[in-house]
Amino acid sequence: MFSAPSSGPRASLIRLLGTLVLGATAWAFSAGGAMAQTDLPAAQVQALAAKLSQRLQDLPPIQSARTTSFPGLIELRSGDNIFYTDANGDYLIVGQIIDTRSQRNLTEERIQDITRIDFAKLPLKDAVVWRSGNGSRKVAVFSDPNCGYCKRLEREFQSMKDITVYTFMVPLLGPDSRSKAESIWCMKNRTDAWLGWMLRGEQPQRPLGQCPTPLERNAAMAQKMAVRGTPAIFFEDGTRLPGAASAAQIEQRIARAAEAQAGKR
Repeated sequence: MFSAPSSGPRASLIRLLGTLVLGATAWAFSAGGAMAQTDLPAAQVQALAAKLSQRLQDLPPIQSARTTSFPGLIELRSGDNIFYTDANGDYLIVGQIIDTRSQRNLTEERIQDITRIDFAKLPLKDAVVWRSGNGSRKVAVFSDPNCGYCKRLEREFQSMKDITVYTFMVPLLGPDSRSKAESIWCMKNRTDAWLGWMLRGEQPQRPLGQCPTPLERNAAMAQKMAVRGTPAIFFEDGTRLPGAASAAQIEQRIARAAEAQAGKR
């Protein structure tokens, strides 16, 4: 991933940041609301991208740009990454914007928005399924059988009620991960085999003969959805949570997803 250069007009950048923060604060008190965030014209995006790529040759390609709620600050999107610049492209800001009043991470929320998936279109037939209680609350997880954080996450799920967990096995950690994933999928009760290995370290038995698995499809889907590591949790509103999380954190995100879904009805 691109990283900001360590040298350069640091003092000017600090002055720019200060101007942006002060300007945004003054605007917030005077206007009392959020400015409309609009996409920049294609010609302006191309000009900004050309200038930045000329000056920062390792900067990834810019797909789009739009205004933000902060006067003078422009959001740049590169894949599922977000950067910020000024209207002239003289400065690049790599980092996150936090609304201190509401404690909201505006950058994280924006990334959640642009990486949102359609949960209803997930190929659930390719997942290992585990249910607790009535299973009414649903999450999908990309997991590697040799991933320590995935095992920790699996233990957190066991303490949750009325949940269905769809696990898409993606053996990212090498041949042994693939071997275990194939064995687990080919077991008569793959859910028991998955939990046995992830929770208790019970080695899954190697299948006899040929057994087709969805591992290639899962890997292709993970790549398409920009899943770069395991575990990666997806909720019914299409948002994601990368990395291991506690049951309390997952509960909060499930509740947020339920509210978002209810708002669409």
